[in-house]
Amino acid sequence: MICLIAGATVAPLMAGAITLAWTHSVERIVWEEHWRSTPAGLELVEARVRGSGAGMEPPPEAKFINGVWSWKPSLPPLAEVVMRRSGATADWRICIAGECRPMEAYVPPGADPIVMKACEGP
Repeated sequence: MICLIAGATVAPLMAGAITLAWTHSVERIVWEEHWRSTPAGLELVEARVRGSGAGMEPPPEAKFINGVWSWKPSLPPLAEVVMRRSGATADWRICIAGECRPMEAYVPPGADPIVMKACEGP
């Protein structure tokens, strides 16, 4: 299972896989990452971006299908992912089984940073 941690708030997402989505602050392009909880930690399964520019260039192995660049990043499983809220863009979005909600649906709106990590089930 994947949990979000913001200060004293621990929010179990009740899912072993999620898509983390956000809009780039300069390019205003959607970026998505599909994460899965494994015994080794959080695995980044796929990254997708709907354009490029300002640090968003897809790698050479990315495939362009239906207007989206998609690839499998070569990154080992991570113990945690730290996310920051700048206030310059819309909040992060968490998508579970196709349903997306803003990060503030899970943790307080002003909480910063947010830590995503694998956690035990309830």
